[in-house]
Amino acid sequence: MARTKEFDENAVLLKAMRLFWEQGYEKTSMQELVSHMGIHKGSLYDTFGDKQSLYVKALKRYIEMFEQSVRLPVKRRMADTRSAKEAIRMMLEIAVQQKEEFPDGCFMVNTAVELAKHDSICRDLVKLGWATVEQLIYDIIVEGQQSGEISKALNAEWLSHYFNNAIIGLRVMVKTITDREKFRQIIDMNMSVLE
Repeated sequence: MARTKEFDENAVLLKAMRLFWEQGYEKTSMQELVSHMGIHKGSLYDTFGDKQSLYVKALKRYIEMFEQSVRLPVKRRMADTRSAKEAIRMMLEIAVQQKEEFPDGCFMVNTAVELAKHDSICRDLVKLGWATVEQLIYDIIVEGQQSGEISKALNAEWLSHYFNNAIIGLRVMVKTITDREKFRQIIDMNMSVLE
């Protein structure tokens, strides 16, 4: 008879995600994961597989959370204000917001820097995550062009690349900079390309 799990799988996955996010893949040992997650080593392997499999599951969960924390609020803003520029500004502002329960920066960016060159699964997940953000930006820009808010002379695809790059840059900067005014100035400068 199979034993029932004595832990919330999503809760312990979030604990693993946070530890990987704080320390990176290489610096995080299996013993630290077991201790931090509060489960037995056998349960970790039975539920999540090896360290690399656990990391991939944590990264997938992060990408889901990232999409929920960005896509839904931005779509609501678009529905409320009908302003593509406000929606894009909101995406830039979300990039510099930090939640107390999570480390500074972006787990996807950390993964790209540490693992993408050597781990094709992680590289593909990061590319998928960033492609999702670019598609959202592209859709917002096209809506803005259709409404006349954004010039049709601007290339929507290039702008989606540009703003995704700006978001990634802000997610890196937030790891070391706390000056909110500096972030406001950077966001204003990025937004000026739509004028």
